[in-house]
Amino acid sequence: MASIRIISEKCYGCGICLGACPFGAIRIIDKKAVIQDNCTLCGACVSSCKFNAIEMTKDETGTAGDISAYRGVWVFAEQKEGKVANVVTELLGEGRKLADQLGEKLSAVLLGDGMEAAAQELISYGADNVYLVDHPSLQRFNDESYADIFTQLISRYKPEIVLMGATTYGRSLGPRVASRLNTGLTADCTQLEIDTERRLLLQTRPAFGGNLMATIICPDHRPQMSTVRPKVMKALDPDPSRVGEIIRPDVDIPLDTRVKVLETVTTLCEKVNLTEADIIVSGGRGLGDPGNFALVEELAQILGGAVGASRAVVDAGWVDYSHQVGQTGKTVGPKVYFACGISGAVQHLAGMSSSDTIIAINKDPDAPIFKVATFGITGDVVEVLKALISEFKKRLK
Repeated sequence: MASIRIISEKCYGCGICLGACPFGAIRIIDKKAVIQDNCTLCGACVSSCKFNAIEMTKDETGTAGDISAYRGVWVFAEQKEGKVANVVTELLGEGRKLADQLGEKLSAVLLGDGMEAAAQELISYGADNVYLVDHPSLQRFNDESYADIFTQLISRYKPEIVLMGATTYGRSLGPRVASRLNTGLTADCTQLEIDTERRLLLQTRPAFGGNLMATIICPDHRPQMSTVRPKVMKALDPDPSRVGEIIRPDVDIPLDTRVKVLETVTTLCEKVNLTEADIIVSGGRGLGDPGNFALVEELAQILGGAVGASRAVVDAGWVDYSHQVGQTGKTVGPKVYFACGISGAVQHLAGMSSSDTIIAINKDPDAPIFKVATFGITGDVVEVLKALISEFKKRLK
């Protein structure tokens, strides 16, 4: 079992390790460092100690058989109501780069009903192969059946890398599959690279509330699995002339599942998909009053865009969580992003900084949001929104 201990004869109680521990799991007692029960064994304190007074023992991980048998890059082709999600084409664009670096094929895995045309479309976006499992029971996403089938395919064909969107579906499917395969999964990645010498996927994601970026590897198990945030990768332009193979594998389709999808409900806020919108108008606590959030919604409606929100607004109960943009919400990358009364906390910036054009409105000229904004308006956000609504109404008649 992994463990950590303080070597008391080497410890001088200097306190450097206290600042290094991100979890506040170390205290100084009687001029000696003492590790508390909330220690997560992250090891940050070990390297910080100048006196080598902290010793950590790690578990031997072992390997999962012959990992050299695993080859190729796979992308889970998430679909809803027969339409492949935009994040899939983004993953195919990134997967194409990874596969080319490894000298391997790029494949998409598509589960659904009547998805032949969609399979061909995936080839035009860069896939060499599409593993198509077509069955009426797979028309709508079901965690249990999808995980069972996907695990069968991975066990049989042994891909080296598996990528999924960090969406509601991907975040549910990924952990189930990784657990069954006894491999690792890095969630919410924003960057992927290949260490060609060791054939390792370098998976980078925000950590500690977005205050640093962690690069994670999975050296001993396969496949290497990641979920990737929408809008952080770029899709390739489709090439209808591309030729690929559509493979229809023979799999056991579980029909008597414990999980039953009885109904799919589309809420009002999903009429314009936040993660796929070209224009997003987001509101924050700077609006001052929940009633003023109606101005954000009105401007978004006039522009044909989606409504976003900061975490503070969602936590205050002004709008539903489905509108939240940021580290703990949705990652977006629209052509135009209006930040209305949003100060620009690092957690919010992590979810929208890839927007093409950012228009910030805030009464504080020193607000962090202005550092990333393309255009900034300093003033009362309510008055500015009213002026913008009035002007756009005139111009868009």
